[in-house]
Amino acid sequence: MVKVRDDHPLCPEGRIDLVAWSEKFRHRFGLTPEQQSQLTIAIEFADAVEQRAIAENNVWGGGEVSTLEFGLEMVEVLAELHCDVETLVAAAIYRCVREEKVDLNEVKQLFGSAVADLIDGVLRMAVIGALRNDSSGAFGQAEADQIESVRKMLVAMIDDVRVGLIKIVERTCAIRTVKFNDPEKQIRVAREVRDVYAPLAHRLGIGHLKWELEDLAFRYLEAETYKEIAKQLDEKRVARQEYIAMMIGRLNNVLGEAGIHGVVEGRAKHIFSIWKKMLKKEIAFSQVYDIRAVRILVDSTRDCYSVLGLVHALWRNIPHEFDDYIASPKENGYRSLHTAVVGPEGKVIEVQIRTNEMHEEAEFGVCAHWRYKGADMEKSANAYEQKMDWLRNVLSWHEEEGSRAAFAEQIRVGIIQDRVYVFTPEGHVVDLPLGATALDFAYQVHTEVGHRCRGAKVNGRVVPLNQNLRNGDQVEIITGRREAPSRSWLDDSLGYIVTSRAKTNISHWFRQQARDQNVADGGMLLDREFKRLGLMSIDFQALYERLGFESLDDLYAAVGASDLGVMDVISAALELENGPGSHGLLPVQSKHQQESGPAINGLGNLAMEFGSCCSPSSDTDITGFVDNRRVVIVHSSDCPTALQFMQDEPERIIKLSWGGQQEDRYVAQLKIEAWDRTGLLRDVTTVLDLESVNVTAISTKSDRDSSTVDMSIECEVDSIHSLAQLISVLNQLPNVISAQRIDSKKSANA
Repeated sequence: MVKVRDDHPLCPEGRIDLVAWSEKFRHRFGLTPEQQSQLTIAIEFADAVEQRAIAENNVWGGGEVSTLEFGLEMVEVLAELHCDVETLVAAAIYRCVREEKVDLNEVKQLFGSAVADLIDGVLRMAVIGALRNDSSGAFGQAEADQIESVRKMLVAMIDDVRVGLIKIVERTCAIRTVKFNDPEKQIRVAREVRDVYAPLAHRLGIGHLKWELEDLAFRYLEAETYKEIAKQLDEKRVARQEYIAMMIGRLNNVLGEAGIHGVVEGRAKHIFSIWKKMLKKEIAFSQVYDIRAVRILVDSTRDCYSVLGLVHALWRNIPHEFDDYIASPKENGYRSLHTAVVGPEGKVIEVQIRTNEMHEEAEFGVCAHWRYKGADMEKSANAYEQKMDWLRNVLSWHEEEGSRAAFAEQIRVGIIQDRVYVFTPEGHVVDLPLGATALDFAYQVHTEVGHRCRGAKVNGRVVPLNQNLRNGDQVEIITGRREAPSRSWLDDSLGYIVTSRAKTNISHWFRQQARDQNVADGGMLLDREFKRLGLMSIDFQALYERLGFESLDDLYAAVGASDLGVMDVISAALELENGPGSHGLLPVQSKHQQESGPAINGLGNLAMEFGSCCSPSSDTDITGFVDNRRVVIVHSSDCPTALQFMQDEPERIIKLSWGGQQEDRYVAQLKIEAWDRTGLLRDVTTVLDLESVNVTAISTKSDRDSSTVDMSIECEVDSIHSLAQLISVLNQLPNVISAQRIDSKKSANA
């Protein structure tokens, strides 16, 4: 991390020695005499502006870092990103303009329009940091003007990515120095950095700034958690460094023996990424594999895979902890091989393997492409363009949405969330949220295309409309002559749409239909769902009154117009029949009830004991080993004994997890009627597995005369909503005539 004041050479009177700083900077970054001259003029101008401001008592309040010091730090960080001299000049004097110590027109006269345009673009970027989910924030009385400012900022970034880089660096320097400010400002700056600028650095692939921004924001937003993780890192730092040094020496020997030129180094640990992994995997600090980590840099992609083979031959790799981001790069272009192995002393260590070029791109993102010349230029330009595609797509959102609040949310979400980029048949890029489907794509292209959608092809093959799209897919929508959306598209359990744009347009279409049609459609939807769930004795008058309607037709019309969800009606009906919170399902009776301590999911009716070798606690990842007594021995997942069992007797390993509280499970009886075909049972059991349903009994009976098959399934679910989703998915399978729950009374007597 660059320090704000300590690294600057000082004159005897205590001021920064600009001549010495300039000379030191020239040698460090290799500036030509002409470039050094341009930069020297800029920093001398910034110094003169600051001295004039001091004389006029026009000093920026609230901090202890001067305009000049701040500008010099920005210049140093941008130079590390290999930026050109125009960018460095703009950074040197940016704060002078922002703090209103000098006019932008004066900058234009002295340094040219290119530098002035860069500064103007960065000033406009301040608007995006104020965007919030509600109508307040940036969009107040001057809403239209601020919308236009955001649009101009986006245009500036598309035409010149240096605008975004300067702003990211400016916020980096700001959060480095915010320790001098009051807690309120610390929180405000940290939240803006976390929500906007760290994700923007990620999108541009600038890894080393992204990690620093995340860590510093985390330090202020989650102070106690940050301190606790930092403390745990420090407590074992010496032992960890000695272990990593031993691993580096061993890997260097292996590379030398294989004749592969490479550099092995310990990898820096980022507190925010450690915390995020702990939350995502619900594990303790001790279970985070990349606390101990090394990185291997080699000369070619071929060497990457050769080294991976050497590492896996040397130590046993951890299942499911291998990622090939070379074959499948991340959406921001990141490429590397990641694996985790059980090293000496049974300790888990993460290994990253990449080429020097991949490492440069991982650290500096789009900036790295400015360094490549000759044969690599075309490839670099293409990568740069891909990283900026998402910005181009933002420009069309405002016209399509019509709502300024929606536009604000689209911009905020467009920066923060992960995205997927797909292509139209003509090769145009369409930007969608991660998890979007072909139907989302249709509505993103045009509302009419969505309404007329009948099917989709992805990469030339017909696919279900609810299939998730992946980066690089080419999507073609098959349309009919008339608009005819399906109400099933709004069923969340079927996963047809994830975008608010698609959901809003579909709901609006149904609201425009005639009331009589909505009544008929709503009645049909509820009747079908009641039948599927085995709910046959509904008091409809009590139901519509409970939901606040004056008649059953009003209830049906609300469902038909998509103003009321089918599952909302189902929940109300179940509570009327069985009491608040009830759903008419019989609870699973377990033979081995745990009397005390945290519950463990996955044991079923097997007895359990804790392994004496590791004595796992409730904040560690666990796995189970079934011994000869049919007792499950519970181990920590990284326990050397458990890892040995995984290799020697994998058939005895069962998946376990801590439950906090014992999960409620309920018995459900299902009946499926279908046209018989090869693979039907396989498809049904695949659905049951994907929906995480525990099957306790299943039987099938085929009728050769009618070519039909009846299936009876007894399974365990955690709620009526899960059961409804399961039945909906089963009904989507080819050849299935009907899938439904057997009447609850019949289930009780079974």
